[in-house]
Amino acid sequence: MNNLKIRIFRYLAVLPGLLQSCQTSPGVNQGADEDWPVYLGSKGSAQYSSLDQINKTNVAELQLAWEFRTGDLEQKGNTQIQCNPLIIDGVLYGTSPQLKAFAIDAATGNLFWEYDPHRTLEIGGSVNRGLVFWKSGEDARLFYSAGPYLFALDPKTGELVPEFGDGGKVSLTEGLGDWALDRYVISSTPGVIYQDKLILGTRVSENSDAAPGYIRAFDVRTGKIDWVFHTIPKPGEFGYDTWPEGAYASAGGANSWAGMSLDEASGIVYIPTGSAAFDFWGGNRLGENLFANSLIALNAETGERVWHYQTVRHDVWDRDLPAPPNLVTIKKGNRNIPAVAQITKTGRVFVFERSTGKPVYPIEEVPVPPSSL
Repeated sequence: MNNLKIRIFRYLAVLPGLLQSCQTSPGVNQGADEDWPVYLGSKGSAQYSSLDQINKTNVAELQLAWEFRTGDLEQKGNTQIQCNPLIIDGVLYGTSPQLKAFAIDAATGNLFWEYDPHRTLEIGGSVNRGLVFWKSGEDARLFYSAGPYLFALDPKTGELVPEFGDGGKVSLTEGLGDWALDRYVISSTPGVIYQDKLILGTRVSENSDAAPGYIRAFDVRTGKIDWVFHTIPKPGEFGYDTWPEGAYASAGGANSWAGMSLDEASGIVYIPTGSAAFDFWGGNRLGENLFANSLIALNAETGERVWHYQTVRHDVWDRDLPAPPNLVTIKKGNRNIPAVAQITKTGRVFVFERSTGKPVYPIEEVPVPPSSL
């Protein structure tokens, strides 16, 4: 292999098939040159690695180092892995098309362990884009969502952590209100860790039966909810008057399904949201509908709003924000500006100063003719 060491980050996503049977213990081959410890590479969603061993001059010489098969191939259906796996101390953590979590040796592809939630629970079908790793001293946990549950696993064994929630799992309907308990609520994109909190968004229905897309912070040790930010405001909260009176008791959507980014130095988490439901008709939700279609900056410790910007007022075209924002530094004149950049479905990129929400570049908002519908 021309002395090239292959760091596997993406082969996993295109090679479904049979599960390898070799099982050993995590930590046998540790000491990777660089970890990929967070979904999308960093809490700022950088999607960047400084590794330079593979480059333009030698990429044509690469050969397959190993292949791992999940065993989840469906002959009559779509089989896909959307997971952006983690690599920590030489161990690759990922999820399969049928929402099994696994740990494999990143150097050899050998399986350490596998956790299959279908063995004991009704999970249903969906996708999972990644996992979250947390460690404090000797205590470490691996979080991921499958169906309506958030699971906490022991990274060494793949077993549920019994102290977390209900024997290692928490219902994703917790904290949404009693009327939302029987609604469709999952979390296909991993949240982000701030200190001892897992801040998490959800995916909900886009129809009239949608649950509210509240943002919640879960205690990583107990699974209890630390704080809730109401993306559909309740009486007395900022933005309540952008909905019909009492809308919070039945309106849904305004959820963060695409992921989020965190500036740990300032303690601010940046959260993009989707449209309100129903997403192609708004006759029963007149108003601007905060905090749908918004980039929200929250105090990661308390869940309090720092600032927000709504990219679409009263969306009826499903123009939600489709990706976590990127934390960047922009040089403008003589200033280096810590900024947050948010892509959109409309092809525009909104760029704000991280601490204040002040636009880095001018944003012109113009009126358009109202609809008679």
